[in-house]
Amino acid sequence: MSRSSNVAVIGAGVFGAWTALQVRRSGRSVTLVDAFGAGNTRSSSGGASRVLRIGYGSEAIYSEWAQRSFDAWQELFGDGRQELFTRTGVLWMARPDDPYTDETIETFGRLRVPFEILDRTELDRRYPQFSLGPVTRGVLEPEAGVIMARHAVQAVVRQAVKQSVEYRVAAVTPPTDTGHVESVLTSDGDQITADAFVFACGPWLPTLFPAVLGDRIHPTRQEVFFFGTEPGDRRFAPPAMPAWVDFAGGVYGLPDLEGRGFKIGLDHHGPPFDPDLGERLVSDDALQVARMILARRVPALETAPLLEARVCQYANSWNGDFIIDRHPDFDNVWLVGGGSGHGFKHGPAVGEYVAEQLSGRRAPEARFTLEAHQEHRERGIY
Repeated sequence: MSRSSNVAVIGAGVFGAWTALQVRRSGRSVTLVDAFGAGNTRSSSGGASRVLRIGYGSEAIYSEWAQRSFDAWQELFGDGRQELFTRTGVLWMARPDDPYTDETIETFGRLRVPFEILDRTELDRRYPQFSLGPVTRGVLEPEAGVIMARHAVQAVVRQAVKQSVEYRVAAVTPPTDTGHVESVLTSDGDQITADAFVFACGPWLPTLFPAVLGDRIHPTRQEVFFFGTEPGDRRFAPPAMPAWVDFAGGVYGLPDLEGRGFKIGLDHHGPPFDPDLGERLVSDDALQVARMILARRVPALETAPLLEARVCQYANSWNGDFIIDRHPDFDNVWLVGGGSGHGFKHGPAVGEYVAEQLSGRRAPEARFTLEAHQEHRERGIY
């Protein structure tokens, strides 16, 4: 059976789901396909929770995209899905010499993002749960918070289907010739015909397109842990505890939401990871690191029981920039990926940008092109 749409989107993670929805809102027919289903446990969008924040140092485009995306997420939350977002606030922890924090403050002021600057005395008073060590100040985004990732992606897909996007669960064979692609074949024997094809397949992209993305997107193994608190102890849940980030320390944390426990995420890039074959059991070494962080940063949880642990993956570009560009060998195939561990919040803006690229209404951002990802650079986007 052959199915035809103006645009076919392969991959129903946060980038693909929002792309399907935004393209459909522009008036074009859309088919959305995912090999395992939206929010599946192998996907980078399939975790329990993600942070929604605006701050990005001097990287204004990401702050602007996060701000626009936040409005779109809020619209989705307001459609009977308020449980998808908790306004915890997000606390940035900073050392004395921390230009990233200073640049974030400057960007907040320019974009009129509400924020508070907290000195060490105020941090100790407001958040006695923390042992702050070398941290001397903080910046609080009071309107930021935590989104329930898996359920949020599934809600985007439901909204897309409600707006007449055709959604299917099937694997897709990538095109192998060059030039113009008429159709792609699915694992159940169907053909999907479209004018344009968008591959938003997260950590699978370098496997699907190794010649183009094999040296540009590098999936890494990332581990997160949820630790239990004492019965009735609300110090580690909102509103007493915000989400927090310590980029210098390579760690972030989320308060206890939905009774799952206090979350610690190790943000340093882990070893290479295969999203199909990689075992998703956490390592003892990573657990020891998480416990060391708890002992040093949140002493009351030093011996807290581990309630849950998860292995997911970042689909990293060399410096953390997204990759959103036309495939060099196909005039109607687009590659959308490189979320690099910080992309979830940007789903609405990414979808909007892809829709504009497909229609030719917006010039490409140079930093998202394949050409911009030629050389090995250091991670700079968090």
